[in-house]
Parts: sequence; structure tokens; C-alpha cells
Amino acid sequence: MPLVKNGKIVTDAFVHVADDAEIPLDGAILISAARFLEDAEALSRRAGRTGVIWPNNRDVDDLVPYLDGLAVVALVFPNFRDGRAYSQARLLRERHAFKGELRATGQVLRDQFVFMLRAGFDAFEVKKESDAEAFAATAKRYSVFYQPTGDGRISALHRRMQLRHSESANP
Repeated sequence: MPLVKNGKIVTDAFVHVADDAEIPLDGAILISAARFLEDAEALSRRAGRTGVIWPNNRDVDDLVPYLDGLAVVALVFPNFRDGRAYSQARLLRERHAFKGELRATGQVLRDQFVFMLRAGFDAFEVKKESDAEAFAATAKRYSVFYQPTGDGRISALHRRMQLRHSESANP
């Protein structure tokens, strides 16, 4: 599947490891939440980068103690009508200050891409190359938003207030 990260189509450095497969000692891996939680401490300390595929029906609070040891959290959109992964993304970015890659996986659709960006996602597994190209182009299209959200950008209102403050401080 194509991966879009930071507005570019990139090669995915992470290998998906099945639950019954042996976990390599090094290299970047993505494993299921169930497998990760079986031995989270050891997996967080392995030499290679570790990522977890976190289902949207699991509480992200179960993942919080291990966030510092994770390079990627892939949140699952099982279908386009199920938006629980948006809430999970906002919680991870805003409440728990997760700085690693936050990846959208599953039913990742073009018309929801901007909303996913605003929720804090910075990587997207998409089904088709044409979707990857559309995602990459869309990421560059928007630079200012009115609503504050989890992607780290300030809203247009806050930007305007900063400008006014700096102008009044430096007449």
C-alpha cells in the first residue's frame, strides 16, 4: 500500500509482522496491539524501531505508558463511517503529547484527508497510488485553518492575535 507522510509519497520503512511470526531483533516493525501488550516492556526496548497497530475500539490509555518507546502508532479506520480513530489521534497528540508518527490505516479516504491531518495524523496508508498522489497534493493546499486542532498549527484567530500583540509591543 502506498504511504503518504508529511505531504510526500514515501517508502514504508516499517514491516508488518503477523501475530504468529517471529519478531526480528532489529529493523522497523509494526505489530498488533494484542501482540505488543503481551510483552510491551521488551518490545519498547528492542534495537529496531517499533510501531503498534491500535484498533479504534481499544482505549488509548492502555498505550500511554509505552508511548516514549514507540516510533509509530497506526490507528485503524475499519470503515469510513467510524470516526473513533479521530478522537484517539487528538488524545494522543494533545493530552499525551505523542511526538512519533501517527498513521491512519484502513479505510483512509480522500475526502477525509484534511480532517485526519487536523486531528494530528502525519502518515496515511492508502489503497491506491492515485489516492496517494491526491493526498500529497492536498497536504500542500491548506496552510491556515480557523479551528484549533491536534496537528500543532495555530488557528487563524490565534495567528491574528499574535500579529496584533507584536504590532502593539513594537509601535
